[in-house]
Amino acid sequence: MSGQRTGVYPGTFDPITLGHADIIRRGSKLVDRLILGVTTNPSKDPMFTPQERIAMVEREVAAMGLDNVEVVGFNALLMKFAEVQGASVIIRGLRAVADFEYEYQMAGMNQQLNAGIETVFLMADVGLQPIASKLVKEIALFGGDIARFVSPAVREDVVGRIETLGRRGDY
Repeated sequence: MSGQRTGVYPGTFDPITLGHADIIRRGSKLVDRLILGVTTNPSKDPMFTPQERIAMVEREVAAMGLDNVEVVGFNALLMKFAEVQGASVIIRGLRAVADFEYEYQMAGMNQQLNAGIETVFLMADVGLQPIASKLVKEIALFGGDIARFVSPAVREDVVGRIETLGRRGDY
């Protein structure tokens, strides 16, 4: 695989949304090989286990028909993971100004850790900008319809999990 440009798109993907799918499709055009790094984030309360999220992302990528995209779970420093994968690019999606401020700080820290790996920001499609996994989960937990934010298969996954967890709210 020498000579190929490898990118890493990291995320918790809990659950994977149409916004993630947009960044995956577009990011896969920028590199020869795109690694979707499914990770844990101690500050987030995941609905799905790492193994469930990896399987969900693999299924969604297969449905997109992208043969240059791989899904790999990791629980390490992003730059170490990127180095192990042979990445020269980190791909990040941006939805709003608040995302930019956080991502800009992270890109700066990552550059300090490894200046040989560039961070590329992709703006979310205008129609997908408000979608965030956290909000999708919250809407679903309170009985709202998430069909506009996730694929039908992911919607089934989320609804099934909520049947186990129990719905919230009075209505």
